[in-house]
Amino acid sequence: MLSYFRQAITQLKAENRYREFVDISRLRGEFPHALNNKNGKKIVVWCSNDYLGMGQNPEAIEEGIKALQLYGIGAGGTRNISGTSRVLIELEKKIAGLHEKEAALSFVSGYVANDATIQALAKIIPNLVVFSDQKNHASIITGIRNSKLEKHIFRHNDLEHLEELLKKYPKDQPKIIIFESVYSMDGDFGKIAEIVTLAKKYSALTYVDEVHGVGLYGKGGAGLSQALGVAGEIDIIQGTFAKSFGAIGGYIAGKSEVVDAIRSIASGFIFTTALPPVIAAAIIANISHLQNSDKERKKLHENVAKLKAELQKNGIEIVENNSHIIAVKIPGADKARAASQRLLEEFNLYV
Repeated sequence: MLSYFRQAITQLKAENRYREFVDISRLRGEFPHALNNKNGKKIVVWCSNDYLGMGQNPEAIEEGIKALQLYGIGAGGTRNISGTSRVLIELEKKIAGLHEKEAALSFVSGYVANDATIQALAKIIPNLVVFSDQKNHASIITGIRNSKLEKHIFRHNDLEHLEELLKKYPKDQPKIIIFESVYSMDGDFGKIAEIVTLAKKYSALTYVDEVHGVGLYGKGGAGLSQALGVAGEIDIIQGTFAKSFGAIGGYIAGKSEVVDAIRSIASGFIFTTALPPVIAAAIIANISHLQNSDKERKKLHENVAKLKAELQKNGIEIVENNSHIIAVKIPGADKARAASQRLLEEFNLYV
């Protein structure tokens, strides 16, 4: 039987898809530096999704230590069986307030939040039809596949194609449009306001993945939907605690009936041990910090603008977008690596 596993590994290597992990230790107080444990050298982690360095926030660390001393390490089990930590209740109230929604529900990851929620929607709404953007995240794709719902994939950000698909169904047919606010591969924005308008026209629910938007855009970091003034018109907002909020976990926010039904039906929530209080306490501290401070967001966007300009100045092709995500075009990958090395040395960031 081991031959199957060996064959799988061999095939991955032949296709240049075999992954080797870099053994590092992040250095507290020295973001974005880390230690390469293979050679003992200090390095800069350019590809972290801890966009604002909140994983190093002293306030969050302090709150986490307090929670650790009060409650211990783990959550003690699933919330359905072992009870719900008061800190998790406070976290969900915090998220609901951030997005100006009636309720919120936390999950152990953003991936699980998407997968479990979409599967739950299939059980809650009979004959639901899904319309999903072509470039949606793997967690959304997995959730739709596992839900076994009837689905249509519309071309990325193509409103005409989306409307063409919506027109095929009567107005009273249950429908949901699932899309992202900021797409992680190319860093472009989803056409949020336009999709909301179409959803209203064809009586469809809206579900936006804000994992690369929360913390970075909108009032207090409430996301791109909030920045565009349409968050209140979106039925389900999904987000993560693992990027701008510097921790781990995911969530959804929406009307209380929607969240309560998903809480009661989503197997990915019901049968999973809850987030530990220590993590929830740290997240609350980070959300509070970013609700009251713009300096981290401003600094990030300044750094992004500077780096984009320097990359282009050095002849490195990047994908044009308005977001914080810097995507280098693949044909220039070798050139990009060499030029990035020069930039690191020029900025004195490479040690």
